[in-house]
Amino acid sequence: MDANIPPTTPAPAAPLLDDQLCFALYSTGLAMNKVYRKLLRKLDLTYPQYLVMLVLWERDGVTVSDIGARLFLDSATLTPLLKRLEAAGLLGRKRSAADERQLLVTLTTAGRALAQEALAIQEQVLCATACAPDELGGIKRQLEGLREKLYRRPRESGDDGEKGGDVRAHLAGRT
Repeated sequence: MDANIPPTTPAPAAPLLDDQLCFALYSTGLAMNKVYRKLLRKLDLTYPQYLVMLVLWERDGVTVSDIGARLFLDSATLTPLLKRLEAAGLLGRKRSAADERQLLVTLTTAGRALAQEALAIQEQVLCATACAPDELGGIKRQLEGLREKLYRRPRESGDDGEKGGDVRAHLAGRT
């Protein structure tokens, strides 16, 4: 060995991208959004607009805050979506007669008719995944459970999630 070359020491371990749950969720979300973007082009809807329409197709005449709670969106994010859907003639917004602070969102005739065109989307998404319906159902339930745990954790510990238990210990099975 050359005495002038310092010995190499291994670099400290760094997190690996492919080991990250967040990246698996993110990249899968991107892939899913790409599938939906192609399918929704026929309806002239973006994916977030489609989600709003799904809420309204389930239950028409709901408040902006109801839609936001259902989609996990705040009103600052939701308002521009609603305005674009209103400009497209798919929904209307009006103040509640019972409580003027509440803004009610209702489907127009065109918005209701669009539901029929959207019926095929779910089957096309199922085909795009190349998964069996029961397999996708299991994945969906797991994701919903994870979402619930992530939303519940900070509230249960009474903080912003930074305290209340050592995450590394939990992941290592020590809690």
